[in-house]
Amino acid sequence: MSETMTLEDLAPLKAETSAPQARVYEKKVDAQGRAYATGKRKDAVARVWVKRGPGKITVNGKDHVAYFARPVLQMILKQPLVTSKREGQFDIVCTVSGGGLSGQAGAVRHGISIALTRYEPELRGVLKKGGFLTRDARTVERKKYGRAKARRSFQFSKR
Repeated sequence: MSETMTLEDLAPLKAETSAPQARVYEKKVDAQGRAYATGKRKDAVARVWVKRGPGKITVNGKDHVAYFARPVLQMILKQPLVTSKREGQFDIVCTVSGGGLSGQAGAVRHGISIALTRYEPELRGVLKKGGFLTRDARTVERKKYGRAKARRSFQFSKR
């Protein structure tokens, strides 16, 4: 004798399979209690370590105010901390190379954001909404042959 299943019998099965699984992010810290991340922007690459502390930010062995003298660059650097309301709670140590100061500030910001999400995974939603976890892919366009620069033509001469 075969037993037939009705729609009411299938309802619990359908509810279990159709619900999307929420990805669980876990805390990733090393033996010293630091979270590590790499941030990139243009040609600049930043290695960032984040740990609990009074809020000191060090870039290439210097204080961030001495390294990034322009207030705009200091503001870019602190954006993830301000957005997540964590300023003054983390010590940040960065080494950054390549590119100019603006690209380096963007790379450090990207690295701080990723390192914060590895230290406190619950901050991911706030930082993702602010756009800090996305790597800005804009880079310098390459020079083409037959051109003076990437797009500029040589000066036209009628005679």
